Amino acid sequence: MPNTTPTRILLADDHALVRRGVRLILDSEPDLTVVAEAGDGAQAIDQARTEHPDLAILDIAMPRLTGLQAARELSRTQPDLRILILTMYDNEQYFFEALKAGASGYVLKSVADRDLVEACRAAMRGEPFLYPGAVNALIRNYLDHARQTGDIPGKAITDREEEILKLVAEGHTSQQIADMLVISVKTVERHRANLLQKLGLKDRLELTRYAIRAGLIEP
Repeated sequence: MPNTTPTRILLADDHALVRRGVRLILDSEPDLTVVAEAGDGAQAIDQARTEHPDLAILDIAMPRLTGLQAARELSRTQPDLRILILTMYDNEQYFFEALKAGASGYVLKSVADRDLVEACRAAMRGEPFLYPGAVNALIRNYLDHARQTGDIPGKAITDREEEILKLVAEGHTSQQIADMLVISVKTVERHRANLLQKLGLKDRLELTRYAIRAGLIEP
């Protein structure tokens, strides 16, 4: 791994023994470090507010606030914070709720020693991490939707946002894009901010990578 500042992690689980085991896995990696622990969802929110971690790893079943409730609040108040759900529940409903709550990954405790480190790194790269059962659930959900509606789900972004994404990825400035589309710079910046939020990306470089994967520009 590159020699960079380690990812600062908040770990929340109501079982101290689980936290200890997970912490051993994470702290053994040079690019990951646990900076705070919490025993319930409410404490996780307080710790995140105090410690400003890069990544929060949340158990689902916790007292006071569940991991899903904490994830919703953290996504709202700290949109730059990456979130992983670490759980014993191989449950499609929880999985989809986790995605809706803003989590970028769903890891089963039964395979945490195998998957958790890579899930952390994927989250920090802005990529989703899904265990095989979750991938199957996504495909099944997609096909069910297609059968019920006779159509595929709508695009994640609007046509105008896609247009601006392509121009941003091609290296145009906000002023140049505004001139080309005959809109204000402020409108361009608003669309750009919406793109980052919708796609879970951080900056222009990640927008460019997304545009390449989406076939909007040549690599």
